[in-house]
Amino acid sequence: MLALRSAPARAAQAAAPAVRALSTSSIRCNDRHQTWDRPTVRAEAGDRRPQRPRAYNQQGAGASAQNARLSPSEVRDQRRERQAEFLATRQQRGPPHLLTLADYSAEEIADLVKSALAFKVVAKKWGNTEVPNSLQDRTVALMFSKRSTRTRVASETSVAMLGGHAMFLGSQDIQLGVNESLRDTATVVGSMVDGIMARVKGHDEVETLAKYSPVPIVNALSDLYHPTQILADLLTLVEMYHPDLSYLTEDIAGARNAYAVVRKRAQEIDIPALLNGKKFSYVGDTNNMSNEFIVSLPRLGMEVAIASPEGYNKIDPVVWKRVQDAGTEGKIQLTTKPEDALKDADLVVTDTWISMGQEEETAKRLEAFKGYQLTNALIERSGAKPDWKFMHCLPRHKDEVDDEVFYGPRSVVFPEAENRKWTILAVFNALMGRWQRAV
Repeated sequence: MLALRSAPARAAQAAAPAVRALSTSSIRCNDRHQTWDRPTVRAEAGDRRPQRPRAYNQQGAGASAQNARLSPSEVRDQRRERQAEFLATRQQRGPPHLLTLADYSAEEIADLVKSALAFKVVAKKWGNTEVPNSLQDRTVALMFSKRSTRTRVASETSVAMLGGHAMFLGSQDIQLGVNESLRDTATVVGSMVDGIMARVKGHDEVETLAKYSPVPIVNALSDLYHPTQILADLLTLVEMYHPDLSYLTEDIAGARNAYAVVRKRAQEIDIPALLNGKKFSYVGDTNNMSNEFIVSLPRLGMEVAIASPEGYNKIDPVVWKRVQDAGTEGKIQLTTKPEDALKDADLVVTDTWISMGQEEETAKRLEAFKGYQLTNALIERSGAKPDWKFMHCLPRHKDEVDDEVFYGPRSVVFPEAENRKWTILAVFNALMGRWQRAV
């Protein structure tokens, strides 16, 4: 998927461009700059088989006239041939990856969030058994170079809910690029599993894995980006700002087709319209979180303000280039004053001041960030909106935000944390559940 727009769909899909977001999704591969399409899951929750794209299910006017002269068996044979050609082309172009939301269009980001919402609603109302079993008989490797709580729990439970098996490989099991090259690791592990979620150190590591892996790669966190966390934040915002989501489950007679119905209804949600003009104010260190904020949120209509002290307010040139490519510089405010960033804020956000690997800088950083702790007094003095809400990706330290804000009625940190599960589940379903390995 592109940061600006996805490449045009292939000719086989041209018959139904209006239903593209509902039927297929084009993704751009970082290393090859290629696109491919993946089919959706069948409408009925009980049917786990891949569904052919809607372009093959719905005939255009010309095709209908031509098919009127063919027997039903001949029509079916033609469809099978087109589907086989479609799958062969898709497999030749390699597996889909999620390395950063900068690679995805605004429409594709929104589609993942709506998918996560549907999974959450169905599982909570009708139980996990009504969630499509798209990872049945599939294994997902969780390769983590760094420690993790929320990401690991969310990932393992997501794979299980989709009917698959999660294999955790920690730093004691696998040291990326140490005993074996990243290329070899991607090739070998990828030959034995159906997908890899990698929490790495340098972003170049996950890019190398994606370049050589024969299966989909999901970035669980790198020093440059953290895409699954921002998806969870977006789901939290949709739940917060949508006036009434109860319609998603109204008048559904039984659980059997619940997912299909809820998923279709969720597609009607206009996420950019919900978020348009909302100010997302981040006070803290510029890091992978702030990077992912600025490459994704402005494309969904939000304004992003970032306040960091001198020396800690630098945006990586690679990240800023993605912002420029998207043409969203005008929606981003960079300042060293928390009060400026917090003025008119709808969302007040912070993150750790001391990331993993920066422990030796603790004293220096705590000194530099004095005055950046989020308190009700600072937020109200700065002129935030009356209904502002607080977000944090966790884990939280008291230096960043005091208890009054963190545990207060405006905080949505715990629903935000839970939503990691539902958005990771949606990513696994979209990338690994719908993709088939080339044979």
